[in-house]
Amino acid sequence: MVQTALNALLDALSSVLALARPLAVIAAGLLVALLLVGLLDRERFRAGLSWLGARLPVLGRWALVALAIGTGALALNVTRRAVDARLGAQQSARYANAADPDGGQTTQQAPRASLLKSTTYTRSITLPAEVYARLQVNGGWETLLPYFGNPDGQTVQDFREGFTRRGRNLTYTRDVTLQTEEPVNLDTSTVLADLKFVDPAGGRSTYYNAVFNADYTFTNPQAEAATLRFAFPLPDGSGTLSGFKLTVNGQAYRASDLAGGSVWTGEVAAGQAVKVNVTYRHQGAKGWSYLLGQRRESVKNFDLTINADRPAKFQRYTLFPTSQTRTALGMAQVLRWQLEDVITAQDVAVVFTQGSIRETLGKLGLVGPLAVLLSALLCAGWAISRRLKLLPLPLAGAVLGLSLGLVLGGVLTFYLPVIVAQLLGVVVGLALAVTALGRPYLVPLVLAAVIPLVFLSGGHASLLLVLLAGATLLLFVRREGMSKGLKV
Repeated sequence: MVQTALNALLDALSSVLALARPLAVIAAGLLVALLLVGLLDRERFRAGLSWLGARLPVLGRWALVALAIGTGALALNVTRRAVDARLGAQQSARYANAADPDGGQTTQQAPRASLLKSTTYTRSITLPAEVYARLQVNGGWETLLPYFGNPDGQTVQDFREGFTRRGRNLTYTRDVTLQTEEPVNLDTSTVLADLKFVDPAGGRSTYYNAVFNADYTFTNPQAEAATLRFAFPLPDGSGTLSGFKLTVNGQAYRASDLAGGSVWTGEVAAGQAVKVNVTYRHQGAKGWSYLLGQRRESVKNFDLTINADRPAKFQRYTLFPTSQTRTALGMAQVLRWQLEDVITAQDVAVVFTQGSIRETLGKLGLVGPLAVLLSALLCAGWAISRRLKLLPLPLAGAVLGLSLGLVLGGVLTFYLPVIVAQLLGVVVGLALAVTALGRPYLVPLVLAAVIPLVFLSGGHASLLLVLLAGATLLLFVRREGMSKGLKV
């Protein structure tokens, strides 16, 4: 961090020194112009020097304010470049000193229930006598077996084949018994996804810790006992699952062969209902989805609830929630999908607004110098409208104090969550500025200091900036109107 800041400082100083030559040329031109004025009109020249000499101490003090603004802008620019460089190195690093989330955008598919049956398929081929006679000469009919192939797959339960002679003809017969699955609709599906977002320190990407809990019921539709299967696909993009449990009718089963997800198979009496509970924990980021099916599915009773502490958006052409409950600030919300007796091919896909941390910090670094400049201008306007005494040295100290707080906020992003670091930096900057300038200037200093914080609101920065500008204008206009009313 220090080395990166030094490199950024050297680059900034190089840029400033690059402006020294044109500034020197301009200064030399002004000096020549003053000399010409002195030669042509000595009286006015001397009067001008006397006026400048009398006001030079005051102008010098106000020049300190400009110098403080420039110093603060330079420090914030160096901090912005250092923070961006470190974030870039951190994102491209192969190794890290802190754990990264092991999941991404998670997609959970709906489970499948099916009825297992055994079905036997028979196929026969009759060969003419001439073929049989030729086979007898070439080694017998067994030589034909490899040409008929063998059925493959795990659903084959029994396999028989052979040749029989009927008169002068030869008949090949194959009997294959396969296990087939007949889909069984789920009676009820009650799903709960609890998402808690985490803003890690160091500017790493935001992620969420998720708890998934679902209850499913289905019934044996046969008039006799039958074998039923329940297959729960494991989620995609979820990383490591912890605490995974599959409970069927109160009995917990341990996942074994996960090629097709977590599968349960058992005998179910006629008309008996099967209750299944599935729960697990994982980490994810950006979004969460629940796929009802790859094609149009009949949904009898479906109830999905998502608890999230971040604002959510919904992927286009997916199922919109039937009800939404938000907190006062709109951050935490409860999203619910309740479907009964519908046929749909749509899914549930929720995306959470999350900008790039690197881009957000870049915006904060760019607007920081503007906030420092506005703090000086707003304090000057506040002093004029309130008829307060404003001295240049305290104002320069306030500008430097606010700049130091904003620089501190940028540095703290490597040790604290971004929002906490920036809020702490603004509070420290305001405390230093108010200490230097006095409590009567608290309002303009607060208006200037909160400008960088609006970019932490996601997609509401424009609205907040407009409201902030309107509040500032209202404060000044109201004071001016009150002053006029008192005069009248």
